[in-house]
Amino acid sequence: MPTQVTVNPGLITINDGSSFLVTASDGSIDDNQAQGFFVRDTRLISYYEISLNRYRLVLLASSNLNHHSALYQFTNPQLPTVKGDLPSGSLFITIRRDIVGGMHEDIDITNYHSEPVELQLMLAIRSDFADIFEVRAKKIIIRGNTETVWKDGILSTKYHSGSFVRGIVTEPACSTSEAIYGNGRLMFNVDLSPGKTWHTCINFTVLANGDVLKAQQTCAVSHATEAGKVRDEFLNQATKLRSPNAEISGFYQQALIDMAALRIRVEDNGHHFWMPAAGIPWFMAVFGRDSVITSLQTMAVYHEFARGTLIRLAQLQATELDDWHDAQPGKMLHELRSDELTKLNQLPYNPYYGTVDTTILWIITLAETYSWNADVGMLNECRSPLEKALTWIDKYGDFDGDGFVEYLTHSSHGLRNQGWKDSGESMVYPDGKLVEPPIALCEVQGYVYDAWLKAALIYEVWGEQEQAQKLRQKAQALYQRFNDRFWMEEEGFYCLGLDNNKQQIKSIASNPGHLLWSGIVPQERAKKVAGRLFQKDIWCGWGIRTLSSENKGYNPISYQRGGVWPHDNSIIAAGLKRYGYHQEANHIAEGIFAAASYFQAGRMPELFAGIERQEDNFPVPYPDANIPQAWAAGAIFLLIRSILGLEADAPQRKLKVQPNLPESLPELELINLSVGDANVSLRFWRKGEQTQWQVTHLNGELQVLSNKC
Repeated sequence: MPTQVTVNPGLITINDGSSFLVTASDGSIDDNQAQGFFVRDTRLISYYEISLNRYRLVLLASSNLNHHSALYQFTNPQLPTVKGDLPSGSLFITIRRDIVGGMHEDIDITNYHSEPVELQLMLAIRSDFADIFEVRAKKIIIRGNTETVWKDGILSTKYHSGSFVRGIVTEPACSTSEAIYGNGRLMFNVDLSPGKTWHTCINFTVLANGDVLKAQQTCAVSHATEAGKVRDEFLNQATKLRSPNAEISGFYQQALIDMAALRIRVEDNGHHFWMPAAGIPWFMAVFGRDSVITSLQTMAVYHEFARGTLIRLAQLQATELDDWHDAQPGKMLHELRSDELTKLNQLPYNPYYGTVDTTILWIITLAETYSWNADVGMLNECRSPLEKALTWIDKYGDFDGDGFVEYLTHSSHGLRNQGWKDSGESMVYPDGKLVEPPIALCEVQGYVYDAWLKAALIYEVWGEQEQAQKLRQKAQALYQRFNDRFWMEEEGFYCLGLDNNKQQIKSIASNPGHLLWSGIVPQERAKKVAGRLFQKDIWCGWGIRTLSSENKGYNPISYQRGGVWPHDNSIIAAGLKRYGYHQEANHIAEGIFAAASYFQAGRMPELFAGIERQEDNFPVPYPDANIPQAWAAGAIFLLIRSILGLEADAPQRKLKVQPNLPESLPELELINLSVGDANVSLRFWRKGEQTQWQVTHLNGELQVLSNKC
């Protein structure tokens, strides 16, 4: 059993949609840390401490029960009471918290002492209503006014800042003894005979600009929450995996559970769908790039995610030029928030459009979704957003007319870098110096190439051959232009991008691996690209680093200058598979799976350090990495899909497979794989050096074929 590595140790995080709770392991909340109960990007509970006669409890154990519930278990220290000293270990105290709408808390105290006890349970609860961005930055500025009222056994705290209103209502319920309030604390007098249990529960109701989010009183319904039912419905519908390799089966199942936690509800014309948020805790919001990439990764697991993503991003597609929000007509968003600073127009996230690739990836996702669901109605509904997205590429994506899509922020609070590596220091020359935008990233040109070809297929579905041909001609011209300008013959690799002087950024990075996924690499160059990705300076054994260790700006524990991102590796593996490099794709999968075996519950974090893998070490977590993270969980799905070579053609009722199981994964079965209106189960197994397969169950009309190179 490998050493278990914990990401963000000492914290417990639960969520329901975009509402989440981050506490210390003992359930406390420290207002000086990035902890609290957050709803709609605002911290509603900033401090929480539980005590008996003002003495802190002794933590025995604590853990998540699922994504929306946590359990904390305590005993008492030795403490003075009106009946004399109570020996330590006399009481067993449990706290359970559930987030469904608001938050519900159950507190139970059982007396295992031989004598009755009398004591006072105290809950110190404070609310600072801090903006999520300021909590993360630990730079909290007080703007509005806060008022707290205790009336009829209910504690109400409300915050007003101009038109921005938030509140939290704390209501003790079904309590063995009555609550009183004073000195900033809820207090309960506990009188407990030997062997008896005292109970209270507390409902935290959220107030947000007229909306009321009530807690589900789970102690009255045996904790059978609506969130749990919705989660189970998703898990039942998703493709399942069985394998004698229990580790990989566990990684897959954990990724499914994580995706269940990361979903955001999408409403459209009286119907509801689901889309993936980016990550827990700090990115439980609509993120364009994260959502489309996760949707692509999960296509063979639950392609309804993609439908929800396509709909929501189309709803929010920009309609006008707006420099503050980095918006242009037809552009898809980067991020949508509802925090105070955004509401007061001090931040541009309502929504913010500073992303160069989301619009392009949206087109790719639309075509890929159709290949899995064969829903012409969906294509027709998305026709206008598609046309606007294609126009954006030509008119605003390539804003200087040089034939390549580049990025440059026009917002005073915009992102300096707007590809997936969007941190301010991610784009560097080989000497480590920062590259000044505008920048034309190599992978973005590949995305455009792929998007034009896939859009051509969509126009053929509509019977518009002339438009389809125009798009193919544009793609072919870009293919030639790109390979002339971005190839570095001396390196046998593509440059990171073109800088503001249209010169090559000659840094060796992971970005060119995405070009294989897009198909813009000529066959004769693909071998060189594949080989370069596994040289020691960029391949660390756990995966492909974001930046070569030979670059002067390399730092293995940085965010995007040397770490390993699972989603990045999964896309590269899919590209290697596309070009027939089965062993190389499997090599990436083996590295990522090996890293997963060290992380607690096999759960992939957002990223981890690019420190070289050795026999006597383990993957090093990146500080403050989001976990679970949607496209990190999605990496597991895409790696399995790449190993099996799954390609759907739902309109033709076909599924193509090209399996190449590694030795570490000698057998697996996919159950309930959805292609169009058919569901199929497939078994794969190694026989010598070959991989065999068979259909074990089929419901509906579907032809499963071998996809030979």
